[in-house]
Amino acid sequence: MKKSLIALAVLAAAAGSAQAQSSVTVYGVLDMAFNAENNGQFSKGKGNIFSLDSGVQSGSRLGFKGSEDLGNGLKANFKLEMGVQADTGASAQGGLAFGRAAWVGLSGDFGAVQVGRQNKPIFDAVDAVDPFSTGIIGGSATDSTSATGLGNLLFATNPRSNNTINYTTNNLSGFTGSLAYSAGEQAGNVGSGRGIGVSASYAGGPLLVTGAYHADNNVAVVTNATKTAFIGATYDFGMAKGALSVGKVKTDNDSVAYKLWSVGVTVPVSAAGAVISSLTMVKNDVVSSDNASNQFALGYTHSLSKRTNLYTSVSRLKNDAKVNAGGIASGIGATERMFNVGIRHMF
Repeated sequence: MKKSLIALAVLAAAAGSAQAQSSVTVYGVLDMAFNAENNGQFSKGKGNIFSLDSGVQSGSRLGFKGSEDLGNGLKANFKLEMGVQADTGASAQGGLAFGRAAWVGLSGDFGAVQVGRQNKPIFDAVDAVDPFSTGIIGGSATDSTSATGLGNLLFATNPRSNNTINYTTNNLSGFTGSLAYSAGEQAGNVGSGRGIGVSASYAGGPLLVTGAYHADNNVAVVTNATKTAFIGATYDFGMAKGALSVGKVKTDNDSVAYKLWSVGVTVPVSAAGAVISSLTMVKNDVVSSDNASNQFALGYTHSLSKRTNLYTSVSRLKNDAKVNAGGIASGIGATERMFNVGIRHMF
């Protein structure tokens, strides 16, 4: 009996040690909202679209992430994250099984390396500065995917990339940096479809400053790369948090060329609620006149608990006669008005 008890104790200790050395977390987000949009496509009163959409503040998702302690400060890490259209049960990101993330990597004293499908460094930079956290505003009614906030007006290419190797430094007295390379995987031409991204950030006290650059080569025409640059900062004054950012997008053949400026503020109005506002201006350099777009947005979030919150927003995107920032369905020169109210639960 004594030997059996000792054996059980040894097995329990071994199991506890193994459990401490590796971990797997299952997590997710369910986000549903009522959207009302007038995209200016029809005469007054006839261009309204009403819908129930998934992932307006944050993309609805189911994820698995974990790490294994390999000793001497080295860890193996992984993440699998699938987008879900909660209004229909379908897969998001074009039906990909794990369209939000699918990577494995190592981390340690050297930083972290991740290999697979993941966010571009420039997307993480924009998300950190945008008062709406690349959500709530943007997109369109009936589009069951996360609205992209500031990114809706900035990104000319997908904010995620396949076949990517990403290196991120550890926090060095507030400074961090990332470097990403995405293989185009085109036979006979290494540069075709290739992507390269870099970012750098400083976070200290109430201040955050970040900048990023990304270049995506075209598969068909290698020399016609789409290049995106972004610089932004936030400062928490206590009674309010301000945000300021600028961006530029350009293709090598100048078929796409525009600049973006944005200013925003987040004002806590209670322990649970905050008012969010932003003004974004876009200038299209491809045309010489009637080339400006302006978006004003006002939102409110209210936490019911640490995992559940309500949100709402109104926004207006006005395009001059020769431009269509945001890709409004009704086309060039349109004005889009959006209203939403939703609930988000994280588990």
